[in-house]
Amino acid sequence: MNRRYRSVFRQDLFDGQRILVTGGGSGIGRCIAHELASVGATVLIVGRTAAKLESVVDEIEQDGGEAEFLVCDVRDEEMVESVINQFVLSAPVDGLVNCAGGQFPALLEEMSVKGFEAVVRNNLTSAFVVSKILYEACLRRRGGVIVNITADHVGGMPLMGHSGAARAGVENLTATAALEWAENGVRVNAVAPGYIESSGFDTYTDERMIAALKSFAKRTPLGRLGCEAEVSAAVCFLLSEAAAFITGQVWRVDGGFGLNTNTPMLERSDPKSQVAFNGFHRSVRPSVTFQS
Repeated sequence: MNRRYRSVFRQDLFDGQRILVTGGGSGIGRCIAHELASVGATVLIVGRTAAKLESVVDEIEQDGGEAEFLVCDVRDEEMVESVINQFVLSAPVDGLVNCAGGQFPALLEEMSVKGFEAVVRNNLTSAFVVSKILYEACLRRRGGVIVNITADHVGGMPLMGHSGAARAGVENLTATAALEWAENGVRVNAVAPGYIESSGFDTYTDERMIAALKSFAKRTPLGRLGCEAEVSAAVCFLLSEAAAFITGQVWRVDGGFGLNTNTPMLERSDPKSQVAFNGFHRSVRPSVTFQS
């Protein structure tokens, strides 16, 4: 195995910076944590499962990077405040990636109010809680960067209506925070992944969702699903000094899936697949996969 993340960014890009990644114990969050560490950041990861977080920290340290973790339910205001205060006690935090989230497939008519609200808390409320508390604890005085991970919800999200509503909320939260916090030198953007081969695929057992996933590669203009490293690269750019004049934006990393793919002019029985950029040397494809 190549023991180094193959990032397109220079190795000292984030030297001296401390960046907090929520949901850093698995999937896209794990990949982002690895890339940030590979280009100089000290990565602070949080999540609900200590074993997963500890494993990622061990991986990063084995690869020569620096990382710390604390267990935290990012929906819990008091717990988030305690964890951020512990991190800030050591040194200031320069950036935040809100990557924690989760959902389950169901039609709107099948959802309970409790289930709907739980997904909104996972995907929207958590981003507000962590961003607000870190802003008050550190970013208001020093400036910094926030990147929210949302989802490509354009045109609705059948079987994921709760998540689509929450993700739309994250986009508006991103724009509002960008406006309100700009005067204190804080930039806020979002990255909206399309269908990305990640560990999240293994959580889906609903036959309707599996059938939908099987169709997405051919329905994507670039002819494939994405990989975690392609999302991470966008996040790293938005966190970097090169994006100093970018704020309040949502970047879709979806192979064109959010475009008008229903036009007959684009119907192709066998679209030519573009080559993926997978710089993550520790990436593991989900056991359930939907492309060759």
